[in-house]
Amino acid sequence: MYLEYLGLREKPFSITADPSFLYLSRKHREALSHMVYGIRERKGFVEITGEIGTGKTTLCKALLRQLDPSTRTALILQPQLSELQLLQSIVQDFGLNPMRGNNRLGLFTQLNQFLLEEAQLGRNIVLVIDEAQNLSLRLLEQIRMLSNLETDKQKLIQIILVGQPQLREKLALPALEQLRQRIGVRYHMMPLDIDEVRTYIQHRLRVAGSDGGLEWTPEGLDEVYHLSRGIPRLINLICDRSLLACYVFRVKRVDADIVRHSYQELSGQVLVS
Repeated sequence: MYLEYLGLREKPFSITADPSFLYLSRKHREALSHMVYGIRERKGFVEITGEIGTGKTTLCKALLRQLDPSTRTALILQPQLSELQLLQSIVQDFGLNPMRGNNRLGLFTQLNQFLLEEAQLGRNIVLVIDEAQNLSLRLLEQIRMLSNLETDKQKLIQIILVGQPQLREKLALPALEQLRQRIGVRYHMMPLDIDEVRTYIQHRLRVAGSDGGLEWTPEGLDEVYHLSRGIPRLINLICDRSLLACYVFRVKRVDADIVRHSYQELSGQVLVS
């Protein structure tokens, strides 16, 4: 609705996890570096956590895009599955066809054969599981067993668990002691600071093709930081609604009043004119 009026090619603040809009703050760069290090050094398990909306899923997709061709990957976005379904999903995402009537043992055998063949070709295999805080203890134990697939010299599969802070709490349980001991790399993503929020907004406007006709005042940028607490998903919601408000009010200047008005609408607050 507001794209043509504000001189934009596409929506700059969509909440979908589009890697082309990824803004690598210091925290994102550090998280990405930890993931890449864990993969290249074949650490077995990597744990990445962060609050809701900090850009974890977008970061996962960006990681998969930058890995070299010798790395085969599988990405599980919704791990709320049964033990058999999770194994089937992993096998399928690696491009294999689960044999009809396969049980857990059969799928493990099929996956192990695949990993051995890929290792002989010099390839690294990576499994990324997003929203891993939703995995049951039984599923996490099953995933630990996947890490047992190894040769005398190296792990055959690198597993990255990505989730909310509850993942750390779950992995601290005594029942998961064996899994916790196998995590070689850990990183917790923090929200953006005020300078990063300013750069983040300008970055996404630039990627969306802004022609420079839209002005975002320093006070407006600071208000976005204050209201969003530096959480990228909240920043996107507030900024998208602010651009809509510009269109409605026929202005091309986002100030603190526009941002507050937009946030109040998002929060369902009654506005008194």
